[in-house]
Amino acid sequence: MTTSVSGLVSGLDTQTIVSQLMQVEAAGQTRLKSKVTNEEKSVTAYQSVNSKLAAASTAAGDLGKLSTWRSAKATSTSSTVNAVTTNSNTTQTGAVTFDVVSLAKAQVTTTRAASTGDATNQSVVSIAKGDGTTADIDISADRSLAGIASAINDAAFGIKATVVELNDGSGQSVLQMSSTKAGLSNGFTINGGFDGDVKTPTAASDAKLQVGGADADGGYSVTSSSNTFSGLITGTSITVTKEGETGVTVDVSADTSAITAKMKALVDTVNSALSEIGKQTSYNPGNKTSAPLSGDFSVRQISQRMLSTVSNGLDNFGSLSKMGISLTRDGTLSFDETKFASTYTADPEAIKTAATAFGTKVKDLSEASQAQITDVVNGRKSLIDTMNDQISNWDIRLATRKDSLTRQFSAMETSLSSMKNQSNWLAGQLANL
Repeated sequence: MTTSVSGLVSGLDTQTIVSQLMQVEAAGQTRLKSKVTNEEKSVTAYQSVNSKLAAASTAAGDLGKLSTWRSAKATSTSSTVNAVTTNSNTTQTGAVTFDVVSLAKAQVTTTRAASTGDATNQSVVSIAKGDGTTADIDISADRSLAGIASAINDAAFGIKATVVELNDGSGQSVLQMSSTKAGLSNGFTINGGFDGDVKTPTAASDAKLQVGGADADGGYSVTSSSNTFSGLITGTSITVTKEGETGVTVDVSADTSAITAKMKALVDTVNSALSEIGKQTSYNPGNKTSAPLSGDFSVRQISQRMLSTVSNGLDNFGSLSKMGISLTRDGTLSFDETKFASTYTADPEAIKTAATAFGTKVKDLSEASQAQITDVVNGRKSLIDTMNDQISNWDIRLATRKDSLTRQFSAMETSLSSMKNQSNWLAGQLANL
């Protein structure tokens, strides 16, 4: 490390002189840093355009999916019946009318015994479920109602037991056993284990719908262990919440609004890409400022190709305006949702074919443009890395040069100081003559 004493003898501000000389020496590095900054702005701009093209590609891909064109919505004529589509790939359209005969219920069975002491002389509670499974639950370790309830719960047999104290002066409590799930298959029978009466205030039952009228008239019934039915219309789940509802109609039809929304999403992402390209390639003649990509004609061409895709229309279909897509004077796309929906309703297959073809063109163009821009970005990044290496090399050279200049000026100050001392000595000698 070189120490500099600035101008103690010469009176010169040598530190400032060195600093100014170093600015001249660093001019080449400064230009490199400026180039790196400009290149980084360009890379950011390219990446911004690419992200918009990626969004357009995704939206175009969504338009080509089978699930988009099978979008359906289910409606119910009853507020106590809820219908939802569950799989757009398999959902079928259609309608079904039915009566809600019963709801699915979980079984509740009870028995009474003394609140304290043994509730039974038996050692095993035998249970048979509606699905054919059985269990013999050992209660010999604790025959109280609380002990029996604990043993049933520990058996994990699909039955939840709890003890309810009556507080009516009888000294008795109720052991309540409930199915953890509704439906006949989850019902159960107590075949042994209790001395007292075993009663079932709520029997297990399946939900039941009577479809299309009485059996004699061609109707039929369907059941479910829950209150949800999935087989009446493929891809649609129907849930009932009230018994006695009659003449309920569930209708599943094409969801035109969802399909229209997919097309609108594509148009919106294309417009977003066009806007971003315009922003990044713009030039302001007023203040004579250029956007990072204003000189890149290849990026401008992406907009032209995108707009040509719309203006040229489609083979075997014609102008895209027939399904609500058109060009505006400011070089963007316009989408008439009402027109698209009405033309789709009138001829679903024709619009599906045309919209899918348009989406394919946008997707292909977007992906090709992304690949092109990615190559440019990779090249620019490589150039930036090279220039940063050169800047780092400049740092070493400039540090060495600064050290050299500092030593030279320090040496000059030292020499001047020596000369001054000699001058003062000579002056003293002359004064003594």
